[in-house]
Amino acid sequence: MSFERLWHKSYVPGVPTDFEVKRITMAERLGQIAAKYPSRVAFIYMGKKITYRELEGLVNRFTRALVDIGVKEGDKVGMLLPNIPQTVVANHAVYRAGAVTAMNNPLYTERELAHQLHDSDATVLITLDLLLPRALKIKPETKIRTIITCHISDYLPFPKKQLFPYVKKGMFRKVEPQPDVYQFMDLIGKYPDGPVENKSRWDALAALLYTGGTTGVSKGAMLTHANISSVVQQFTAWFPDLQNTYENLLGIYPIFHSAGYSVGQNLPIWNGWCCTLVPRPEPGAIVEMLSKFKPTFLPGVPTIYTGLLKNEKFRNMNLSYIKGYFGGAAPLPEDTLSQLKQLHGAIIYDVYGATENTAFATVTPWGGKVKIGTVGVPLPGTDIKIVDLDTGTRELPPKEAGEICIKGPQVMTGYYKKPEETAQTLRDGWFYTGDIGFFDEDGYLTISDRKKDMICASGFNIYPKEVDEILFSHPKILEACCIGVPDEYRGETVKAYVVVQPGETLTEQDVISYCKGKMTGYKVPTQVAFVDQLPKSTIGKIMRREVRDMDTQKREGRL
Repeated sequence: MSFERLWHKSYVPGVPTDFEVKRITMAERLGQIAAKYPSRVAFIYMGKKITYRELEGLVNRFTRALVDIGVKEGDKVGMLLPNIPQTVVANHAVYRAGAVTAMNNPLYTERELAHQLHDSDATVLITLDLLLPRALKIKPETKIRTIITCHISDYLPFPKKQLFPYVKKGMFRKVEPQPDVYQFMDLIGKYPDGPVENKSRWDALAALLYTGGTTGVSKGAMLTHANISSVVQQFTAWFPDLQNTYENLLGIYPIFHSAGYSVGQNLPIWNGWCCTLVPRPEPGAIVEMLSKFKPTFLPGVPTIYTGLLKNEKFRNMNLSYIKGYFGGAAPLPEDTLSQLKQLHGAIIYDVYGATENTAFATVTPWGGKVKIGTVGVPLPGTDIKIVDLDTGTRELPPKEAGEICIKGPQVMTGYYKKPEETAQTLRDGWFYTGDIGFFDEDGYLTISDRKKDMICASGFNIYPKEVDEILFSHPKILEACCIGVPDEYRGETVKAYVVVQPGETLTEQDVISYCKGKMTGYKVPTQVAFVDQLPKSTIGKIMRREVRDMDTQKREGRL
C-alpha cells in the first residue's frame, strides 16, 4: 500500500488491526458449536425452533443421503430455495460431502435458471416442490440428473395458518413425485444422525455464488471454504463486546445472495447465535417476526426500511431490544434515516461489498463514529486502495475518487470457467470492483458510482448516483434512478426515472427546476420519465442496467 491504512485509527477498542484468520471451515465450526451449545436455538422458522444439536443431526443425515445418491467431492449441487431450514441443512451437508453449492434465485425466469444451472455444471438440484415443474422443464438444458424437493411446510409448527396468516396462498400445495425425484423429508429420514466424515478442505472450492448480472450475464464467483469462513471471522471481530453473547439476527437477506449466505446463514453458526429466517421479506411478515421473536439485529436495504416506515404497527413498536440496524446495497435516503432515528433511535451501520469478496469489505464502526453517506471502514484483514480510472495502476490519495480495489482472505479465486473475465477483475490479488469511490482523512469510504454507469456529457463525467441522491431528497419523490441517454449535442445527457410519493403529483419541469437549485448545470436531468415502479434486485437494490434496457426498448419502439 502506498498510503497508510488510515482506517485503523477509526477502529473501536478491541477490534484487531493485525488480524489472523483461524483455519476452521464452516463444516468444522458447526460441529464445534453443536458440541458446545447443543440446546441453543440455531434457527427459528415461522415459530419452529431448531437447536444446534438438531441442526448437526440433520446435516449429518443429509450428508449421508447426498453421498448415497452419488454426490462426490467436487460435484456441484444446485440450490433453488428461499430462506427455509432445508437451505441451511443442504448447504452444510454439501460442505461436509466435499461438494460445491451452486446458489440460484427462485424468482429467476426459466431462461435465467437454465443458463445458470448449465453454467454451474450442477448434477443435483435441491428445490421447492412447487418449483418442480419448472425444474423438470429446463432439466434437458442442464446436466441435472437428480432432483430433491422440499416443501415450505416441512418444518412448520401447527396450526400453521393461525400462527402466520401472512403465508402466501398456494404455498402449502404439494406436487406429485416424479421419476428421478426424491423428497427431502423421505430421503433424510432414511439415515442416522451420528457423526460423518468431514471432507471440506480449507483451500478447496465450496460455493458458486452468482453475481446479480447487473453488468451483463451473471457469473459464478468461486468461493473457497477459506473465503466463506474468513469473512464471518472478520465480521465477528467487528463486534468485540458481543464475543460471548447470544444474539438473534433477522434473516431478511436471501441465503442465495452473498449477504444472506454469509450473515443470515454462516455468521450465526460461527458464533452460536440464532437466525430467524424470513422466507418472504415483506413489511407485514417482518413486523410479525419482530413482534414474536424480538431479534437483536435488523438488516435491510433502502426499500425494506421504506416499506417498514409505511407500516403503522412498525412505526409504533417498541424496538428497544434491537442492538443494531444494518443497511446495504445502496445508501438510505436522509429522510428515511431521520425517521428511523426519530421513531426508534436507530443508528444505521452501513455495509459494503460484493459477491466477489463474499459480501463484506467495509462496515460502519460498531459503537464508533457514524458518517452519513459513507459505507464505513475496511474490516480487519481487508485492504482497500483507490486507483486512477485510466490505467488502474496509480494509487490515489484520500479525497480523490477512483476505482475501488479490495484485497483480503474473503476475495474469490475467480469466475467459474471464465478466465478472461477473471483476469480483468483479479489483478495481483486485488479485486477491481468497478465501483468508484474515495477515502476521507479517517479512512471512511464513500461510493460515488459504478464505473460503467458514468455518464459523459459534453466531456464532463457525471455520476448518476449523485443525481439520484438529490432527487431522493425531494419530498414528493419516493424513488429515482438516473441514466445516460444519447444526445445529439452533448453526446449523452441525463434522464431521470422517477416514482412519485403516493398521493402526490409532479411535472417534468418541477423536477428539473428542483435539481437546478442543487447541482451544477451539466448534471441536471434534461429528461424526466414518471413510472409506477423501478426494477429491483432480490434484495431491493434498484437495477440501473434494467432501467437503461427499458429506456432503450422504449426509444426503439420495442416496449
